[in-house]
Amino acid sequence: MTRTHTLASLGVAFCSSAALAGGFTSFDSLPEGFIGPMFTDGGITFFNLNNNSGVNPDGSNFGPGDYGTSFVIENATFAVNDFPGFLSGPNALSFGQSFMPGDNLSINILSTFSMTTGQVENAADMDLVFYENGPWGGIQLHLRALLNGSVVGEDVIVISDLGGRDNPTGAHMSISGFNFDTLVFTAEFANGTATAFAGIVDNVRIVPAPGGAMLLGLGGLVLSRRRR
Repeated sequence: MTRTHTLASLGVAFCSSAALAGGFTSFDSLPEGFIGPMFTDGGITFFNLNNNSGVNPDGSNFGPGDYGTSFVIENATFAVNDFPGFLSGPNALSFGQSFMPGDNLSINILSTFSMTTGQVENAADMDLVFYENGPWGGIQLHLRALLNGSVVGEDVIVISDLGGRDNPTGAHMSISGFNFDTLVFTAEFANGTATAFAGIVDNVRIVPAPGGAMLLGLGGLVLSRRRR
């Protein structure tokens, strides 16, 4: 699994800390089941689920809504036992058209979703459990931060491509050091074409920068770091 962080430098405009709200959810206060195309928990609103078109890992096409437009709260107790470093339990965020009641879970297909606190923020992180290798190998998972519709930074995971049968794994995604108002998560091929993968999300955190005044991102120098 290869990782890339891209950070945009900060400009010289300031905004007060009162405009920075932050939020956190592990989805544990919500009942298991379908929760709809938009919901708010822990101060974070989730929306724009599977609203894009793309190409599946097998080469077939999909359109908006083909993988379902409802977020799903899934009791992931069994998965928590296998991935304690990435799932806090009992619940996790799933997607699409089905869920499995009780302690077991189904890991559904996802192409994209968005998140916001409705305020300008400065850092975010979340945990994933997803399938790697098999048909999913080489797919890139992007967590992009946007300010006024423009991308100001991102974290990228490249799903392992070792061949053979697919297997579940976990990962942590994070971005920090620049201001944003929206986060967009997408699955893509290396050429930028939208695709889909199988995974669940937990422990989503969005935080403001510390201190009484924050720099408002105005673009500038770009720094990249790759980690394997």
